[in-house]
Amino acid sequence: MSQHSSLRVDSVGVKHRNVLKRFERVNKMQDEKKFAEGRSVYGLPKIKSMKVKVKKGGGGEKAEAAAEGAAAKGAAPAKAAAPAAKAAAPAAKPKK
Repeated sequence: MSQHSSLRVDSVGVKHRNVLKRFERVNKMQDEKKFAEGRSVYGLPKIKSMKVKVKKGGGGEKAEAAAEGAAAKGAAPAKAAAPAAKAAAPAAKPKK
């Protein structure tokens, strides 16, 4: 028998939230040294909350090393060059 999804506790509180609580904004501003001691906690500026995605898949280290090597040489990454190659391919075909 399987467990109902509402009863699982493995990812409680891990959800990404766009709106930070006041103390979270103050802590983030203190980390960035933008909050002076003794300042009012009311009227704080909005703070962008970024969600970081982690890619799953094989060959992570090899792909990163290849991308860094291409960037060091000044060459365009393969993904960026692919759309340009696709756009040029139809123009090279002879018309019937």
